[in-house]
Amino acid sequence: MALILLVLLPTALLLGWWGIEDLGAALTYTGRITGAILILVAGLSLLGAVAVVDHWGRNVFPYSGVVALIGTVAASLTNAMLLLETFRDGDSTLYRVLFGLLTAGSVWAVLTVWRTSVVIPSPKRVAAAVIVSSALATANFGYQHLYQPSQHGVRPLVSIAVGEPVLSKDRKKFVVPVDIKIENHSDMGFYVLGTEFHAMGERVSLSRTDRPRKQWRADAETFRDFYVQRPLSRREIYQPGQLVLAQPWVPIGNWIEANDALITRTVVQLPIDTSYDQLALYASAFLARKDRFVLEEVHPNGYSWSGGKVPQWVKKDKTSDYVAYRGRVYENNAIDQHTMDPRYLTVYWRFGTHGADLLGFILRNGEENRILSRAGIREMVNRYGLVPAGTGPIKRTLWDIKKQG
Repeated sequence: MALILLVLLPTALLLGWWGIEDLGAALTYTGRITGAILILVAGLSLLGAVAVVDHWGRNVFPYSGVVALIGTVAASLTNAMLLLETFRDGDSTLYRVLFGLLTAGSVWAVLTVWRTSVVIPSPKRVAAAVIVSSALATANFGYQHLYQPSQHGVRPLVSIAVGEPVLSKDRKKFVVPVDIKIENHSDMGFYVLGTEFHAMGERVSLSRTDRPRKQWRADAETFRDFYVQRPLSRREIYQPGQLVLAQPWVPIGNWIEANDALITRTVVQLPIDTSYDQLALYASAFLARKDRFVLEEVHPNGYSWSGGKVPQWVKKDKTSDYVAYRGRVYENNAIDQHTMDPRYLTVYWRFGTHGADLLGFILRNGEENRILSRAGIREMVNRYGLVPAGTGPIKRTLWDIKKQG
């Protein structure tokens, strides 16, 4: 009796604690259901513990053996699922050992209670109830912790609208107004983990004769690299653009609600005698589903050119400069929050010859130098609902405004 109580009471305490947390604070409906199930199992385990005392003692209640059996079965199934979860996603050795012991102990408790020749009234109905409830609990657990993290959902849309350039009073410079918009047409809110807008000034040179085929082929080989790809043209001679402007357009850590939109206006300023023939405009956003985690405030975390806290693989890239931002991430349910090591979001602004772009990772503390495999990146993206969105290049010729100078 004492050994069975040593299994059921800690199980009831732990499951009740996590269940109350999930029922009140889980970010998804299925997470709240999981919390309710954990509280129910905690109650059954506690009731089973009371029944065990009666079953091995005075036997006042005629069905105390059945109640003890139901409590131990519920505890064993739940402990086994949580053990599976700690090995699948958990990082805590303590909880792996704890749930391993509780699973083994609760299975032993089921067999021990069963061997006391428990009389089960209407055994078929009881068996059916146990099977159905176990199947529902397993299905909910599997959906919450196995299936749901692999679903991306929709991708918000980013768009750029370019206004008419405006000359200054002294006619020595002009301003190109740019409206950047992000639209969320889904029923899910998104965190804005980072945004960037940049403008590239480009010169356009034309050849009087057709270019050789060898040059065409060289241009086609650059199509695999989005940032340096050259137009395949008989007459246009590609010249790399130069960064004119780069800036964020939504503060990091903000969010866009379901079926909502955000719009920002910025301006690109150039002298009227600029050597550029056109502007290429790009806008991107790094987003994450709000039902996958809770994000603390994000702060600047270092600069690649001043010895900041940036990983070694960043410092090795001598052609680009980086600005890093960092914030704590909290899991969307109590089980993962307690069994997983703390995770941190790190967003890198990368400035290079092609302009600017964003990189984002959610990793354990101290893993900043870790280079993820493709499978690792895919797992991280699926788990936290990370979604990149962007648009560009949007081209705006400058010949008309330059003629007014």
